[in-house]
Amino acid sequence: MEEKYELAKWLAGEMSESEQIVFQKTPEYATYCKIAEYSSQLEVPHFEEEKLYINVIEAKKSNGRIIPLYKNWFTRIAAILVLALGITFAIKNFTLQTQTATNGKKNQFLLPDNSEVVLNSGSQVEYKKWNWDDNRKIELKGEAYFHVAKGKKFEVKTDLGRVTVLGTQFDVKVRNNRFDVTCFEGRVKVNFKDKEIILTRGNSVTFENEIQIDSKIDNTKPEWLDNKIAFRNEHLKNIVEEIERQYNVAIEVNGNQSNDVFTGKIPNDNLDIALEIIATTYHFKITKTSTNKIIFEGK
Repeated sequence: MEEKYELAKWLAGEMSESEQIVFQKTPEYATYCKIAEYSSQLEVPHFEEEKLYINVIEAKKSNGRIIPLYKNWFTRIAAILVLALGITFAIKNFTLQTQTATNGKKNQFLLPDNSEVVLNSGSQVEYKKWNWDDNRKIELKGEAYFHVAKGKKFEVKTDLGRVTVLGTQFDVKVRNNRFDVTCFEGRVKVNFKDKEIILTRGNSVTFENEIQIDSKIDNTKPEWLDNKIAFRNEHLKNIVEEIERQYNVAIEVNGNQSNDVFTGKIPNDNLDIALEIIATTYHFKITKTSTNKIIFEGK
């Protein structure tokens, strides 16, 4: 305590000459000199009383609230999220929805009303989700099986014709210039150009080159759902193309280009057997040039 008192007295210049002589002989004197030197260089900022008063008055005049910066950022982020959600909703509901089944594959999915659709290989459908219950329309390229939930009119459009139902199970196939519709349950209305036909369970209709072919079926669903390809009065060209789609292969036919039609079934899960059936029917020799390239040679 005594040391602090002597230091304060010395800094204030209140020591007598004799006291200063004694104080200068202390071991801490050199340190005290440095303290005194640096202290003398310190300056206290000038207090501008008038300027401070003006600032206080101006602050009172501004009646705006202070909004933290983070709240502005939250507002902006929220706006961006709302916009992004709106765009996502519009894309999902107003734009065309597309489902495809590539060659060698099938694709099973549900529509907004839980109607079931199974696409056969090399097929595609397009539809819109928006207002689906009042506007159940699908555009089909290829072949698909439909198990339609009950509701308002359900329509399948193709390049060759249109199929309309209320709630049923049916198959629609459009390949080249051939249009096939088969009804497995309920009733379907088929429109082909200027013709309108009502199909009931167990009935099928085919339009090819302006010719109508009616037939009966005894199965309860399409054969291709059970890995079988069913042909009814099909030409060789259509058969070869269907095998190419189902097995994702390329087939070249040399020689016999028979116009005879084929009715029967071949597997779509065993390529060798499928090829052998067609080769036997049309008297072909089978040559495989690679894994996915086959040549039918006329004998």
